[in-house]
Amino acid sequence: MGLTSNKALVLAIVLAVQLFVGTVWLWPRLARRGWRSVSGRVGLLLATQLALFASLGIAANQAFGFYASWADLFGRETDQGVVVDHTAGRGAGGPLEVLATARVQGANGSRPRTTGQIQKVDIVGRTTRIATPAYVYLPPEYFQPRYRTRTFPAAVVLTGYPGTAQALVNKLHYPRTAHELAKDGRMQPMILVMLRPTVAPPRDTECVDIPGGPQTETFFAKDLPDAVLAHYRVGRKPGSWGIIGDSTGGYCALKLAVHHPDAYAAGAGLSPYYKAPIDPTTGDLFHGDKELQNRADLWWYLKHQPAPDTSLLVSSSRIGESNYKNTLRFIERVQATHLTRISSIILDSGGHNFNTWRREIPATLQWISGRLSDR
Repeated sequence: MGLTSNKALVLAIVLAVQLFVGTVWLWPRLARRGWRSVSGRVGLLLATQLALFASLGIAANQAFGFYASWADLFGRETDQGVVVDHTAGRGAGGPLEVLATARVQGANGSRPRTTGQIQKVDIVGRTTRIATPAYVYLPPEYFQPRYRTRTFPAAVVLTGYPGTAQALVNKLHYPRTAHELAKDGRMQPMILVMLRPTVAPPRDTECVDIPGGPQTETFFAKDLPDAVLAHYRVGRKPGSWGIIGDSTGGYCALKLAVHHPDAYAAGAGLSPYYKAPIDPTTGDLFHGDKELQNRADLWWYLKHQPAPDTSLLVSSSRIGESNYKNTLRFIERVQATHLTRISSIILDSGGHNFNTWRREIPATLQWISGRLSDR
């Protein structure tokens, strides 16, 4: 029974209700002063509270996609996502392998040429040997005969940490939103490549090329676009690619657009931060390399390095987001470069959560669509 399954949530709720009813029913019998009665009351209260918190925790995890499995929750996920050299057997199939397909939720019809298609894929980096699952959204036009020779712009979409790629599809509704916007003529048809930045779970690599560790930045800057280009009709020019992310993914999106404007013509950070943290989830990212640490600090980079020719979008809320003041400062820092372009979405209120990002995603997709070409 998976952590994200409805069965787990229903079981937790049923258990909590049963324990509550049992506590009410048995309480008169335990209303004595003996140690057995006291122990019984404490046990029932503790069990009821634990069942209630488990129900709330599972429900919150389903809503926000914090953890993908029980192993992920308890830090026992064994798939490290870094392949040493075990992919010879699949090399003939290329760096991207399609595992399954699904229709777009909310789209009318059943054929890809009218609804588009979501493909679940595995991606292996040619140079970094990083392997990770992802979801690819292909718009209806991709399957229509009149567009058979056309290439499409692409946007990489990243979750926060720890996050799940599936949440980008089922909770944040990127494919459905892109489908509706393109259908209404508010954005051009685009390919979306949706995955989490945690490509070496459970470690939070912050999209850094870690000395002696996962070369995460290189994977997103080179291996990922190469893998997608080898399999799909995507524009090959720098202006054909953009990147979007929320929270940790937002920091990664901004950093990749700033560091690699030749790869990403636009980067959008929803509720981002602007400097890689060092904490128990990241470990030692830089191994004493001050230059690498400075490079991961967007404040330092935009002040000391040549301004990149790229477009950036940042979002925050006046009430509810801790990054609000830093976001205003970041906008000023980018404006001072006189070359890098900056836009923003500032809500009156909204927390660091899926509901806030769902309110920002339509405008973000329209923004990035207007900055990408299909050639």
